Parts: sequence; structure tokens; C-alpha cells
Amino acid sequence: MKKIFVVGNWKCNPISLKQARTLFNSTKRGLKRIKNTRKVEVVACAPFVYIPSLKSQGSDLKLGAQNCFWEEKGAFTGEISPLMLKDLGCKYVIIGHSERRKYFSETDSMINKKLKLALKLGLKPILCIDKISQIKKGMKDIPGKEIKKIIVAYEPIWAIGTGKACGYEEARQFNLLMKEVLGQKHPTLYGGSVNSKNALGYITESGFQGLLIGGASLKAKEFLKIIRLFC
Repeated sequence: MKKIFVVGNWKCNPISLKQARTLFNSTKRGLKRIKNTRKVEVVACAPFVYIPSLKSQGSDLKLGAQNCFWEEKGAFTGEISPLMLKDLGCKYVIIGHSERRKYFSETDSMINKKLKLALKLGLKPILCIDKISQIKKGMKDIPGKEIKKIIVAYEPIWAIGTGKACGYEEARQFNLLMKEVLGQKHPTLYGGSVNSKNALGYITESGFQGLLIGGASLKAKEFLKIIRLFC
């Protein structure tokens, strides 16, 4: 059986290091009490400033980042390179989130460059899309063997942070279109107002291999409740 990905995107939360440590450690402790966590790959994508203080070594909880730059180093004020993230213990990085596209005008070309460098440096990218065309544009000139390493997450913009999750059938239809482009075995995630009540359906009804979770990942009990659905 393929692993189910449960990825928490904390976004610009919480507001203090103390709260971030509490959330991360509470999730880690909760995972230790769950049996058969081998079936699930659990990732917490925290704000950059908290990552050095969150220790995931030897834990079932992997560290991820919410963004990266397309250069390893240089005169790029305010940017964080994938090389820095890897040095801090990150395994995953979200690239092309709808909020990055909307608020920071990220283009498919920029996202493509980020994907290429993340892959080169050994990070596992999670490419976010809400249009099928964004898949090929984001993966332009990336070799097929490297494309297989990119997890693709469908996030309908209208469902992000609204509490209005996509219906299972609508999500399934979009997933089928993704598979036509990526291949049937390629890992795809659903993201958009996921909670413990609707999470299971996106796997069993819509055919996704995992979830990208925003608000629910900021509540350790709720996040763990979702994880238990797949253990």
C-alpha cells in the first residue's frame, strides 16, 4: 500500500516560538501514541524563523518549508535558498502555493526555477496548482525521472481558508485530469478547508494519495485525528 501524505501548512502562524514548539512537540508526542504510522508520511511546514528550533530527527514528523528561492546563495535580500533549508533539516518544500501566486505575483516561470533547484539539492517539492496547465508550465524542461519526485497538490483557490471544501466528485474529476498528465501512479494531494470530518473522503472517494492541510494543522488534536484515519 502506498503511503498517505499528511502535510501541515502552518502559513504565517503561530505568532511566537513558544507556541510553535508546543504545536510541533504536541504533534510529535501524539504520533508516538499512534500505531502503524509507517502507513503515513507526516510533514509540518513551518515559517522559516521557527525551523531551526524544531527538531524532527528520529521522529515520524518530518520538517518542511513553505517556499524557497531559485538560487543557492547571493545578493537576494529577504530570500531563503533550498540549500539553507536542507542544512536546517527540511525534507520537503511547498512551491507555488496559491497565496504565493496571488499575493506575491509568483509566475509559472519562477515556480519552474524553484522546482529545478529544490530537486537538484535533494528536497522533495510539493507543487501546488489549481489549473491543469500549471503542471506542464511548472515542470517545463524537468527530466521525467525528476518529475516523478514532485508531489502535486490540487488546491482550488475558492476553498483555501474559506471553510468551503471541494466536493468529493469534483475533486475526483480534477484528480483524473491530473493523472492524465502525470501518470496514474504519480502522488497527488488535495488541499482546501480539510478537516477530520472530510479528510478520509478525499482519499477513498476522490483518489488522492494525501492531503495538504492549513488551519487544521494548527490544532494538534485535530491534525492527529486526521492522521489516525489512515493508520
